[in-house]
Amino acid sequence: MTMERKGPLTDVRVIDLTQALAGPFCTMLLADLGADVIKIEPPKGDFTRYGGPFTKGDTERICGGYFSSVNRSKRSVVLDLNEAADREVLLELIDGADVFVENTRPGVLERFGLGFETLSERKPSLVYGAVRGFGDPRTGKSPYQDWPAFDVVAQAMSGLVSTTGAKGTSGTRVGPSIGDVYPATLLALGIVAGIHHARRTGVGQFVDVAMYDALIALCEETIYRWSYWERVDEPHGDHHPIHVPFGIFPTRDGACALAAPTTHWPILCEILERPDLVEDPRTRTNRDRNGHREFVEEWITGWTTSRTTAEVVEALGGRVPVGPVNTNEDLFQDPHLRARDMLVEIETPGATRPTTFANTPIKFTETPGGVSRTSPRLGEHSAEILAEIGRSPSN
Repeated sequence: MTMERKGPLTDVRVIDLTQALAGPFCTMLLADLGADVIKIEPPKGDFTRYGGPFTKGDTERICGGYFSSVNRSKRSVVLDLNEAADREVLLELIDGADVFVENTRPGVLERFGLGFETLSERKPSLVYGAVRGFGDPRTGKSPYQDWPAFDVVAQAMSGLVSTTGAKGTSGTRVGPSIGDVYPATLLALGIVAGIHHARRTGVGQFVDVAMYDALIALCEETIYRWSYWERVDEPHGDHHPIHVPFGIFPTRDGACALAAPTTHWPILCEILERPDLVEDPRTRTNRDRNGHREFVEEWITGWTTSRTTAEVVEALGGRVPVGPVNTNEDLFQDPHLRARDMLVEIETPGATRPTTFANTPIKFTETPGGVSRTSPRLGEHSAEILAEIGRSPSN
């Protein structure tokens, strides 16, 4: 950890009224880039605080791994929005902020007098960010706008599931919760763009990313393939439906990713001691290889399965795109991740030892960011945050 806020956004303050994953991931990105993110929590706290995992011996169990991963670098203040006095405190905090972020369903905050129009009238330069399952009617009224949504729903509806997994199946959910994380990332970008506009013009705006919309953008190739061919995409297993070779190949002790659909094909043929395949009419171009996919993939599989993953990577690394299929245990041994500071140890409240999380992948030469503080205890910074607006915990 850097122990102090660093990065290009140190002049930005964010009021974070989000819970679960999508919203907190968005504000975590801003916090890791230096923004002062004030997390507003209800009296019982963000429900993900208590879901684990926890280290052995942690008797407090107040900051589980899920919560800590996406709420590091933030400050926590407890406010009960059912109380008029606490709503007034929130409004005063927003007065001194650049951004307000929430991930409730449409209409929820309007009932508390905290909708965009009310806040914008009070602070015209405010950038108001929202991430929801199906968006907000301000940017496009959806027939699904009142539906609750989770990552798996966005994955399924976007076409991601139907094109992922083993051939002949109805598809597979992608492991990481990209239905939350990707829209959160886009919202962070939208917020930064909104700040830029607000500082140039004095005018804030509502920035909205729907989980469903974001995954449609992520699955961009499935959209244009239907437009061009009117062909329904299906799961295509571990290999690309067009590029050959391009996929996951088994090794003697695991598997590796290997891709050589264009300029790397002759190099691969040389290394695998089949230079004749460079000009073979079955394999000369990617189109030719696509027509003889079974031959190409069986030939490469025969070579990879006779070697360990490490031997395959050693033979091809630096010349042909290749990489091992890593487990999470393997990641802790990867020298790249250490060299790039992608694994950061944090002293998490209650944990009996430092725990490791993924660091920010956004790197700068002049204004490097990163994790500045551990995840907060519930209401840990209430007194100092209230003092910044001239209040004490008692008033």
